[in-house]
Order: sequence, then C-alpha cells, then structure tokens
Amino acid sequence: MELNIYDTKISVARHFADYLVNKMKGAGPYHIALSGGSTPRILFEELSHTEKYDIEWKKVNLYWGDERCVPPSDQESNFGMTEDYLLRNIQIPRGNIHRIKGENDPEQEAKRYGNLLDRELPEADGVPVFDLVILGMGEDGHTASIFPHEIGLWDSDRNCEVAIHPESGQKRVTITGRVINQSREVAFLVTGAGKADKVASILEKQKGYRQYPAALVDPVDGKLSWYLDKEAASAL
Repeated sequence: MELNIYDTKISVARHFADYLVNKMKGAGPYHIALSGGSTPRILFEELSHTEKYDIEWKKVNLYWGDERCVPPSDQESNFGMTEDYLLRNIQIPRGNIHRIKGENDPEQEAKRYGNLLDRELPEADGVPVFDLVILGMGEDGHTASIFPHEIGLWDSDRNCEVAIHPESGQKRVTITGRVINQSREVAFLVTGAGKADKVASILEKQKGYRQYPAALVDPVDGKLSWYLDKEAASAL
C-alpha cells in the first residue's frame, strides 16, 4: 500500500493527475473507472488543461464505479459532473465513454452494466479487470456506493449491484468488491477533516475497522494507493 499526503485537495488532484499521465504514457487501451465527488471534480478540471497534460484520450476507455439513479442532466449525476468538468473539454471518442444509465430501471441497469464490463474489459479468474479504479470515501467509511449498512453487497457474485443510500433512500448502481479487488490498481482520493477518523481507523487497522466498506479494498494482484490531504490525514 502506498500513502501520499499533500497540503490541500488541489494538491492531491494535481499530483494524482501528474501520476496518471506518466502511468498512461505508451499504454493502451487503458480502462479507468471514475468516481464522483469534489476531489475528482478538481482532478477532472485539472486534466482538462490539455496543454499541460498530454493524454492520448483515444486510447482511454472511461467507466464509472457508481452512479446515482438519476438522469444524466441531473445535478447529482456522476456522469453529468464528469461531462461538465472533463469530457466536453477533451477529444475522446464517444465510443470510449461507458456510462451507467442512471435513468434506467436500477436492477436492469445493474445487470446491463455488469454485462458491459464482462464484454469490454479483459478478465482474470472470470472477473473483469480495470487498469485503474479511482475511489473516494465518505465520512461513514463507504466507498463506491457500498455503505456500511449494506456491506454484504461487497461480496456479491455480481459485477454490479443496486445500493440504497442510508439517509435519502436514493438508489444507486455500484460495482462490487470482486471487480474493485481484481483491478490492476486502486487509488483512493480522500480529502477533508470529516474523514480523518475513518482514514486512521482503516489505515491503522484499529478495532472494528472492517465494518467500513473502504477497509475491504485489497487488490488481489494489484497496487493500492491512498492520496490524502493534510486534513484527511490529521488523525494518523
């Protein structure tokens, strides 16, 4: 496990952008699962500076680790946020963009997207393999859209499941632990003081830490990286 700590969330995004560009040089095709959230938004804004970041987007395939069950035009849509802050600013073939269709029936969409991953990605042990999964972590320790009250979804034998937000009741489609842990690399981007206690609990393996879905991320044969700002790392 690799731990990277920077002063601010902007620094987190910029350092990860530099790392991503260097990692993808000469690679292709490259399959990435994206995350929603404020830090990925800054990352997407950063990667939109194409004069600064030289990426052959035609070799990159983009997917999503989770999506709220809303239309892509909704302000809560992870795809919509990515469209606004990244996709409209880069030259990427539309066929390389594989969104979760949040406007569809959730159960049917979870099945469709799971089948899409099987079809589009290489596989290992019968599981689709991403080159990189970018994850965030909530203040409750959730990741993707697997929350502590539904932690059993992590061990699903399906690629995707329908999750329910514990407070709003909103349905979401999420990839599951079998897909996340089969990835060649998983990178957490976590910022903010509100997440410091959970970060410390997980990274220091404190008592009861495995009740948090983010603690279950452990790539079978890949790399795990954490990118934190000083606030998120303040309890370490």
